[in-house]
Amino acid sequence: MSEQSTSRPRVAVVFGGRNSEHAVSILGAGSVLDVIDRSKYEVIPIGIAQDGRWVLASGDQRYAIEGGELPSIDAQGSELALPSGGGSLVAYDSGRIPVELGEVDVVFPVMHGPFAEDGTIQGLLEMAGVRYVGSGVLASAVGMDKSYMKLVLAASGLPVGPYVTIRDRDWRTDRDRILKEVQELGWPVFVKPARAGSSQGISKAHDLHELEQAVEFAREHDPKVLVEAAIVGREIECAVLQSPGDAPPQASIPGEVLVHGGHEFFDFEAKYIGDDMSLSVPADIPGDVAEDLRVMAVRAFEALGCEGLSRVDFFYTTDGRLILNEINTMPGFTAMSVAPQLWAASGMPYAELVDRLIQLALERAPGLR
Repeated sequence: MSEQSTSRPRVAVVFGGRNSEHAVSILGAGSVLDVIDRSKYEVIPIGIAQDGRWVLASGDQRYAIEGGELPSIDAQGSELALPSGGGSLVAYDSGRIPVELGEVDVVFPVMHGPFAEDGTIQGLLEMAGVRYVGSGVLASAVGMDKSYMKLVLAASGLPVGPYVTIRDRDWRTDRDRILKEVQELGWPVFVKPARAGSSQGISKAHDLHELEQAVEFAREHDPKVLVEAAIVGREIECAVLQSPGDAPPQASIPGEVLVHGGHEFFDFEAKYIGDDMSLSVPADIPGDVAEDLRVMAVRAFEALGCEGLSRVDFFYTTDGRLILNEINTMPGFTAMSVAPQLWAASGMPYAELVDRLIQLALERAPGLR
């Protein structure tokens, strides 16, 4: 622990980022900052602006949706740097001598999407020798890239649905082959960016014309695109949490995501803008299915080598099968997001969950594990 924080560990809550999930990250950070125990931790809020600058977040920063407008980082604060080795923050103001703010004991990166949840910020923190909440570089990178995620999960014996990966070069130079492969999945299909979250860039295609439009839409977020066969079933989700010490990970009570308001699937608007999503906890599924799902969620967590927390999403089909859709290594993290709600229903309130994650990070040695 740093000399500056002998009585309280210094926790830097980092949020924002230069991707389409910038606002979602801010919403989660607002919830964390609301409940983190200031008598137990010294807290430094750090925002990453859309242009990539790290700034000391203002105390009056807006962390919520107001009037339908999504929040963003105000980049007017002191610019920050985290030099390699030692984990000491340095503040830079134009025309002034850089000021060392002191060492950080742990970083809580409430961040989603590319250049954030995908192993990039984790790699930066590893190089700086700073402990952090959540999965490491490899697990974060694999979890972010849905194509590689499914390869790892399938290789671990977990059931995943049929899919086609469309890489940038193939879409430009070998489109006929790609379209033929997708047609073999059957209609409809779901088209999504391979490395995005929060349902950004996702659409449903019922024929070749809609498919090409959907691929181009997904490519606005990521040149690599995933096309998945539609699976008829209910969406059941389970949160997984690392245990202290050498105990195995814990799985929450499963919950079912219910979408209202005419949405054809669980899209961004249903998640964040309107009041069109609800969570039924516990999910109304047979007890043996719920237990199998919890076991599979932990297997997925361990297959990727996750740390901290994850949310694992399944389809429960009409013929009684469980199909693993994806794993999120840093799931949506507002107090009303799915993973925190699942843990609250399992007996761990949001503030306790935040504290557990920080304590797990403080226990973890930097470097190779």
